[in-house]
Amino acid sequence: MSVNGARFTIGDFRERASTAAPDVDPVFGDHILNPEFTDLVIQNAVKEAAVLIPIIDRPDGPSVLLTQRTEHLRTHSGQIAFPGGRIDPEDGTAEFAAIRECEEETGIGRDHVEIVGRLPDYIAGSGFRIAPFLSVLRPGYNLVPNPDEVEAVFDVPLAFLMDTANHRHGSRVLGGKERHYYEMPYGERYIWGITAGIIRMMYERLYR
Repeated sequence: MSVNGARFTIGDFRERASTAAPDVDPVFGDHILNPEFTDLVIQNAVKEAAVLIPIIDRPDGPSVLLTQRTEHLRTHSGQIAFPGGRIDPEDGTAEFAAIRECEEETGIGRDHVEIVGRLPDYIAGSGFRIAPFLSVLRPGYNLVPNPDEVEAVFDVPLAFLMDTANHRHGSRVLGGKERHYYEMPYGERYIWGITAGIIRMMYERLYR
């Protein structure tokens, strides 16, 4: 189902985000398109992580901030990602970790981040259990990408990402077995894997 006719505003997003409630059970994850690996994916998701889903209030409609990871990182190198990363013991909460990682990666500090909701944890085949936090960016922030982690920072219209016409299925052979995933190409940016899966989850919970 396409949502091209939906009215995308920052106020509408805030209202939808406020109704989001994280589930206790790991319903969402890479296993959704790979049901034969469900038990393995869930059992291996022992590394705790958190990401921020930052929404920007643009004059022509809300957009979603994303990063392009550098090629030399150990995990998910070169991929499109939300700001975020592992939860450190000193973080205290997943929300704190998501905001800290956003500041470290993009330069956007906590004074410019307003948390407006949370999605269920996303279970990744790479062993991460990811807590996604919905947020609105307050005006006045400066982008200062960390060159050690981030190749680029850009944003994509929320309307584009919430339109299922742009939610494609891709696949590749990993470890001798075919794995399926969502992909959402946007111009020269190739959004796929975990990030596309979290975007699909946001659609399922907020816009379906």
